[in-house]
Amino acid sequence: MQVGRKSCWRQLQASFFRLLCLIPTGFPVRSVDMQRATDNITIRQGDTAIIRCYVDDKVSKVAWLNRSNIIFAGQDKWSLDPRVDLVTKGQLEYSLRIQKVDVYDEGSYTCSIQTKQQPKTSQVYLIVQVPANIYKVSEDITVNEGSNVTLSCLASGRPDPAITWRLLNPSAEPLDGEEYLDIIGIMRNQAGRYECKASNDVATPDVKYVNVVVNYPPTIKKTQSSETPVGRMGTLQCDATAVPTPEFEWYRDEKRLSNSQGVNIQILGTTTILMIANVTEEDYGNYTCVASNRLGVQNASLFLYRPGTGRDINGSACVSQSLWLLLASCACLFFKC
Repeated sequence: MQVGRKSCWRQLQASFFRLLCLIPTGFPVRSVDMQRATDNITIRQGDTAIIRCYVDDKVSKVAWLNRSNIIFAGQDKWSLDPRVDLVTKGQLEYSLRIQKVDVYDEGSYTCSIQTKQQPKTSQVYLIVQVPANIYKVSEDITVNEGSNVTLSCLASGRPDPAITWRLLNPSAEPLDGEEYLDIIGIMRNQAGRYECKASNDVATPDVKYVNVVVNYPPTIKKTQSSETPVGRMGTLQCDATAVPTPEFEWYRDEKRLSNSQGVNIQILGTTTILMIANVTEEDYGNYTCVASNRLGVQNASLFLYRPGTGRDINGSACVSQSLWLLLASCACLFFKC
């Protein structure tokens, strides 16, 4: 009996497609109240789609088709998909419900009815949108200053997502790049956390992050000499920036200093402090701070001087420069240049 019923519906389906070619464009479907043949239904992947079809009491037979496949014939379900069922309210609604919609559900759906006169149809095209998803992004990287860097961010979605990049510094301005972000000759101020965002307005944008560390040699940014009377503690300070964090050494003339009686060296991150307890006349003079990492070395001179001499690192440079100018002038006069 079931085989005979399916055979009957196959004949109906064949008759329907033969008659469809004879129906003029714009033929009114008086027995079906639903979207026009040109209408689309747009739905997000994973949601439930209900494709509406309303009929009246003049309809003798009704069916749902997807492309050329019968989904329902009357109340008989031909589809094996458990996500698909009918939504009926009395005898006037014959709507198709698809739960957990996926991309392979996209396509044309036809509500076909049979009246005493002839078959009539109305079609709707189901469009399935997929939220943006970043499926591959660059790993965190460490590079040396001046290197060329390429960050990648690959995403999928329907429609195709737009990809944007930002460096999450205080300004966080957009960067020029899509799937690939090229940084030519990267500088230390370009280190930080890079944000890749993929969006297609289907759902909340997908966001991933790449941390970029830029190595560079030490630069001594600040030094502090000390004017200290005899018997007091003298403190010299040296601040440097570097990645990796610099190592520090202190020298007096050519001799490297270490923690010993009366001398204490502290290293606090990128700052080092040399403390000399109970300063004597022999302690006055020039000290050298050396900052180093595997990329380079930089040093700076600092001074421990007695009060009233006015000799700090800047003044010392000035006095030294003035002295050389005076000697040069005298020499010029002597040799009549």
